[in-house]
Amino acid sequence: MSVLPLVFTSGWASGINAYAVVLLLGVFGATGLTDEVPESLQRPDVLIVAGVLFLCEAVADKIPYVDSVWDSVHTVIRPVAGAVVGALLAGQSGSLSDLAAGAIGGSTALASHAVKAGTRMAINTSPEPASNFLMSTAEDLGVAGVVTFAMFHPVAAAVIAAVLLVLGLVVLVFLIRRIRRFLRRRAQRREEKRIAREEPPPP
Repeated sequence: MSVLPLVFTSGWASGINAYAVVLLLGVFGATGLTDEVPESLQRPDVLIVAGVLFLCEAVADKIPYVDSVWDSVHTVIRPVAGAVVGALLAGQSGSLSDLAAGAIGGSTALASHAVKAGTRMAINTSPEPASNFLMSTAEDLGVAGVVTFAMFHPVAAAVIAAVLLVLGLVVLVFLIRRIRRFLRRRAQRREEKRIAREEPPPP
């Protein structure tokens, strides 16, 4: 399918920031920059909701530990968004090609979400907050840049998205030890809070 590179790129980007993808595609379609975006993504109510949620993510994504909670909540949302956007870009006939596009968009979004969530867990093992802000800003700019580039050069953008996805997965493998340390610390804090709640007050 000629739209497959755009489906792959939007899937990768959805795994990082699904609301930015919906907002960007909707704006590109509404302004006539591309004919590939379905009208359902160009509706004003969709753009408003996507814009509000994008602002919420832009804030939550830059706060240490809050970003990991946000990622946990979006473990389902981002892959589903990638699948829906992929199916909409391919068409709305319910054909096998549409279903395949949805599967590609969803699976790519799931993979890139895993990279993002895992990287954030590793970053949260560092006590300083600047790394969260810098990483989140880089992700937002990367999504905006690659999705915009995909409007004009979809194949090249898909290649870039694929390279970034593979590099992210490789980095994630090397960060597994730090991620495990983060998960142990979080479990320890939960246990300490539970013990504190159960501990009777002093007489």
